[in-house]
Amino acid sequence: MTQLYFIRHAQPNFENHKDSERELSPKGRKDCALVTEFLLDKNISAVYSSPFRRAVDTLGEFAALRGLPIRILDDFRERRVDSGWIEDFTAFSRRQWEDFSYRLSGGECLREVQARNLRALRRVLRECPDASVAVGTHGTALSTLLNAYDPGFGHADFERIKTLMPWAVHFTFFGEECAGIEEINLFTQEVKIRKEVVASYELETL
Repeated sequence: MTQLYFIRHAQPNFENHKDSERELSPKGRKDCALVTEFLLDKNISAVYSSPFRRAVDTLGEFAALRGLPIRILDDFRERRVDSGWIEDFTAFSRRQWEDFSYRLSGGECLREVQARNLRALRRVLRECPDASVAVGTHGTALSTLLNAYDPGFGHADFERIKTLMPWAVHFTFFGEECAGIEEINLFTQEVKIRKEVVASYELETL
């Protein structure tokens, strides 16, 4: 059984429009303590991340405390929207969730984002079987993974979590089969079960 704890980055500095270089805001840096506290008792043996600065920095405190290197996987990066800044992000996002093939000329569609994030996830499963792993990620990237294993996760869910930073999603895998999904609000500790691991499934699999 492999436990993957995906951590959506803490609040970034929205004044920095360079996506890959966007640092955390002062609030975001402070909220990294919530991530560290959440992960401390999870027996994490490996840490992966998107290459984007805000994702790496959100896990930096925890990784340093545990003496774990942060392994960068480029496929975990956030969706590329376009070559420029999008003013009406809500309308753009809604259209992408309605049509997974929709993209702007310089950007990616959600189908492309989902495919490469699934590729990265499966690589982690191969490299860390039967381990507990933390992964630094992004709101849209993580949402497409949720949609892949729970097609009921759609635009309304994305809007619900859009401003929730940091945010955690716990996946349970048996081999490469997803057996459980939990969303965790790190501010309130509220857990939303999207797919529950049942004892009978675990016994049959093991």
